[in-house]
Amino acid sequence: MHVLVAGGAGYIGSVFVPLLLERGHRVTVVDRLYFGDTLGRARERHGEKLQIARADVRSFDRALLKSVDAVVDLSGISNDPSCELEPDLTNSVNVEGAKRLAVAALEHGVKCYLFSSSCSVYGHGEGLGLTEASVRHPVSLYARAKAEVEDFLFDLGKSRGERRAMTVTCLRLATVFGLSPRMRFDLAINVMTKNAYVHRRIMVDGGGRQWRPFVHVGDVARAFELAMTSEASKVAGEVFNVGSDASNVQILNLAFRVRDAVPGTEVVHAPTDPDLRDYNVAFDKVQRVLGFKAEKSIDDGIREVLGALRDGLVDPEERRHYTLRQYMFLREAERAHRELSIEGTLLTHASHASHAPRASGRQGSREA
Repeated sequence: MHVLVAGGAGYIGSVFVPLLLERGHRVTVVDRLYFGDTLGRARERHGEKLQIARADVRSFDRALLKSVDAVVDLSGISNDPSCELEPDLTNSVNVEGAKRLAVAALEHGVKCYLFSSSCSVYGHGEGLGLTEASVRHPVSLYARAKAEVEDFLFDLGKSRGERRAMTVTCLRLATVFGLSPRMRFDLAINVMTKNAYVHRRIMVDGGGRQWRPFVHVGDVARAFELAMTSEASKVAGEVFNVGSDASNVQILNLAFRVRDAVPGTEVVHAPTDPDLRDYNVAFDKVQRVLGFKAEKSIDDGIREVLGALRDGLVDPEERRHYTLRQYMFLREAERAHRELSIEGTLLTHASHASHAPRASGRQGSREA
């Protein structure tokens, strides 16, 4: 299959894209690369089977969808604090950008469309073991955007007409953890493990009694590939929670598990308001219908991240490992450039700009 992955250089994408390539698919990635080129090894290994377009889902060249069989949308501003930083931008990228991509896919005859949603749409859940049919109560801008796009996609997927029909599937992911080429230390398991290793201290917000489900990034990649290659009759118009029942834990319990893995770590409570997000989720549908089963446990993830930190494989201070920090840096860089540049340049006279050597600094992405 020829698969277009929006946000393919992001936290999930940089694990998912190599998996697709290893399984014989051809891949086109659309990503702004704000967090760097995380697919260098995949490009070296697979050559022309991987095409990377540095572009934005709000304005990318629709010709990239030519001959595409499936689209997987992993794009968007990717956590609550970053979404709240500039709400209008979040709406533009996470909602309008996602809708534009889906409409373009339909118009180009794409048959399979997968959207990366989130279990955070359940918000403050009503009871335990929430299923795909449970009422959604999104309490953050990030989650509300996911819910809005879900609704739009399913309406779009009902656009029948033999030639234009598109199978739409939404995967509601538990909170993801584990190592990725685009590492994130702003996800609960990853950041708790990092804080325990670096500071011997874990801060628990919101009292710690709130429930969260978790899933390893490698398991998420497998779930998307499984849904993408399943019979259309199994996935058309369907929502799947992605995770495992055993991965539902209360945040305080999670902190204790990380503490036990790093002796000498202190668990402290932050003097904050209660966390409005509280959801315990059931995952039997994805196992029953698609045969998906998570392979990595929470404790596996703690050991994995801890091992990488101990071995120096990841830098806990790297700015790009923190989504909000990188966005704030990019916003300040954009502001400075706007205020100080003359005819698009800062240090080089405009008339000589074309002759000046280009800086080789790394680029960085809002996962498309």
